[in-house]
Amino acid sequence: MESYKGVWIIAEQWEGALKPVSFELLARARGLADKLGEPLSAVLLGYNVRRVARELIYHGADRVYLVDHPSLAQFDPDPCANCLERLVREERPSIIVAAATTSGRTLMPILAARLHTGLTADCTELDIEEETGLLLQTRPAIGGNVMATIKTPCHRPQLATVRPRSCRPSPRDTSRNGEVVAKRYPDEVFASRFKLLGFRKLEEKVGVEEADVVVAAGKGIGSPSNLNWVYELAALLGGAVGASRAVVDLGWLPYPHQVGLSGKTVSPRLYIACGISGAIQHLAGMRGSELVIAINKDPRAQIFKVADLGVVGDLAEILPRLVQRLREFRSDAGGEGA
Repeated sequence: MESYKGVWIIAEQWEGALKPVSFELLARARGLADKLGEPLSAVLLGYNVRRVARELIYHGADRVYLVDHPSLAQFDPDPCANCLERLVREERPSIIVAAATTSGRTLMPILAARLHTGLTADCTELDIEEETGLLLQTRPAIGGNVMATIKTPCHRPQLATVRPRSCRPSPRDTSRNGEVVAKRYPDEVFASRFKLLGFRKLEEKVGVEEADVVVAAGKGIGSPSNLNWVYELAALLGGAVGASRAVVDLGWLPYPHQVGLSGKTVSPRLYIACGISGAIQHLAGMRGSELVIAINKDPRAQIFKVADLGVVGDLAEILPRLVQRLREFRSDAGGEGA
């Protein structure tokens, strides 16, 4: 296994622009590479993306492997997998990390099958085992009721996908130096069994994963009728509505609102937990939040251990008052957003 060295991330782009998840991956992988004392590389597949390759160096990569070809303008699993397989066989990295997005969840299983190695999907934590240097891949199991830590001791490279928005992107530092290695492959590498017909935008509304403000409802809100206050609070703050698993299981909110190990992972600037007790499964889904405000009538609720501001009280009294105060604030500000 000594011939395998280095940590890689698979960068993602759309129409020539890097997606924020690329910088999240660099933040995670930088720590892994530093612990191993090995270089961190980013793989960038696309068309007319050379101009953004250096951004990956500014955000933490030591090297960027660039494959720029018209067939890679949009995500296509065939040419992407072919290019990535060639790269891996040529450079022999020890660890490859991708995002648990549509493209990452499609590409990484293909790569694992071709390389006869393991893949741990949808990880929430990655670390390096000090004694062995192995990648420790932690992910929820058994319906999110336990956290399993998985290792790949006998095969290389070690592959993992991680949840988007589960950590903060790495900062930009234009003083960082690195190299961009352009790779060229014969035409057959870019052959595909698929034909892209077009794209259809599903909806304009920002989802809970992308929101800068999330107001999340737990079973402690008491009844579905109190969700009206949660929705209005989220609207006043320009945010989205989240939910605990208990609220979704009760049918009060649909699954797309669920935050936690078995739901969405969020990292908003502000997270307001309304009547959420703070089960470990839920905390794992919102741990990347910058500021956490918890409202719960139980002073011993676990959510208060991670909250920056805790309010002990009855939500039926607090939420209406908070909503009314925000309405007044917006009125005083001439209709501007809170």
